[in-house]
Amino acid sequence: MAKHGVCPWWIGYLLVNPLRRLMQDPANILKPYVRSGMTVLEPGSGMGFFTLELARLVGPSGRVIAVDVQPRMIEGLKRRAKKAGLLDRIDARAVPANSLELGGLGEQIDFVFAGFVVHEMPAAASFFAEATKAMKPGATLLLAEPAGDVSETEFEEQLAVAASAGLTILDRPSLSRCHAALLQKP
Repeated sequence: MAKHGVCPWWIGYLLVNPLRRLMQDPANILKPYVRSGMTVLEPGSGMGFFTLELARLVGPSGRVIAVDVQPRMIEGLKRRAKKAGLLDRIDARAVPANSLELGGLGEQIDFVFAGFVVHEMPAAASFFAEATKAMKPGATLLLAEPAGDVSETEFEEQLAVAASAGLTILDRPSLSRCHAALLQKP
């Protein structure tokens, strides 16, 4: 797989721009997969473009675990979540590039949103192994990668790595300007 760099922290301000909703509306993308009371993992959360919608969808009884390698992204996410009144539902963590640091979360995750991030990770195999270990049996993972940065071949390679971690393809949803697949842990 091709190596891609991590999105600079300052780009986070551009990524949370409300105009982005015209192309990628978080509610439309996430609503089919997330319900009240769920525990959701979002790696590469950035400043929370999708995180805040995840927190709304899981409701007061749910939880979103948002991880990012850049502390400034997590700081921005926390500020935005507090302003939106959603911080109590979000566990936002800065983590090292080589781990999601999900110790203690074995089989607790109902849904993983890996949106626009796996191509930035140093090792997709490590990510899929950690995510799968944290997922409940029957839990799903929505993998979405930007078509402009990730080729179809690279995306298929990611799916092969996910399969080697034990995930199976349930669906190939259509997302604007993205390669996407809904995966499930048996």
